[in-house]
Amino acid sequence: MFLVTGASGYLGSYIIRRLADAGRPTRAMVRSRAFAQKEGRLAGLNIEWVEADVTRPESLTDAMRGVEAVIHTVAIAIEKGGRSYEDINYQGTVNIVEAAKAAGVRRFVYISQLGANASLPYRFLASKGKAEDYVKASGLEWTAFQPSVIWGPEDEFANSFARLIPLTPLIFPIVGDETARFQPIWVEDVASCAIQSLDDRDTIGQAFQLGGPEILTLEEIERRTLQALGAKRIMIRFPMPLLRFFVALMEILLPNPPVTRSLLELLAVSNVTTANAIDRFVSQPRPFTAENVAPYMRQFRVKDTLAQFLGR
Repeated sequence: MFLVTGASGYLGSYIIRRLADAGRPTRAMVRSRAFAQKEGRLAGLNIEWVEADVTRPESLTDAMRGVEAVIHTVAIAIEKGGRSYEDINYQGTVNIVEAAKAAGVRRFVYISQLGANASLPYRFLASKGKAEDYVKASGLEWTAFQPSVIWGPEDEFANSFARLIPLTPLIFPIVGDETARFQPIWVEDVASCAIQSLDDRDTIGQAFQLGGPEILTLEEIERRTLQALGAKRIMIRFPMPLLRFFVALMEILLPNPPVTRSLLELLAVSNVTTANAIDRFVSQPRPFTAENVAPYMRQFRVKDTLAQFLGR
């Protein structure tokens, strides 16, 4: 039995689907089965469900029963609803690791983040770095993956720009400067890496950086997103002090802001791999191009965007 935490989440749902389609016994760990089924990402799959919360260690015992391997995907990029990076990304991982050890589970695959480092002043990356360090010191047969930004249907990467399109009919902001570079990786490619590692004992005790086949500036990513949606805008670069002001204002006014100051800080950290391991697992990784993005990109309406930002 394979346990996937965050099973109804973005990456977790792709991993679950791949395992289920391969006929492998899979348990989907979610906080609320009713909510997960309403979302519909796991609809029609022959899987076992378990309700558990990484912040409640006592809820994890049943989730681990009879499990031979764990793929841990739970993490938050934006803090809201009282859920902090330290509680979810770090302590949540600690709780999952300890529950796995108590249940006698040996194999543990952890989805970390490119650039994660416990010593960084950026709380998101620090929380992921601390969690990865804990996994590495756990004594489990661990494998860690450090992906760059993940793109695909329902992502919070390209879609974050797409949501702004109906609110910016003439001018579209270029976020960050030319030094902010990314290596977007297709969600299915990340799922492939995680699943392949389950049966590859050579990956035990190793951390793999994952990036797509292209290195892009944020401006190039924005332009390709606009092109995918057939939207034409005047692109104007916003200086960082102005961006910080607007982001701080959004955090005050919006229950669900599209970006936070914590995420804005990450533009100062390279999101490009120094030792890309994607070719070890995927023969033809999919690039982030307008042609590849267009089939899934949503055409957001003004009311859709406002409802998202207002948390409705």
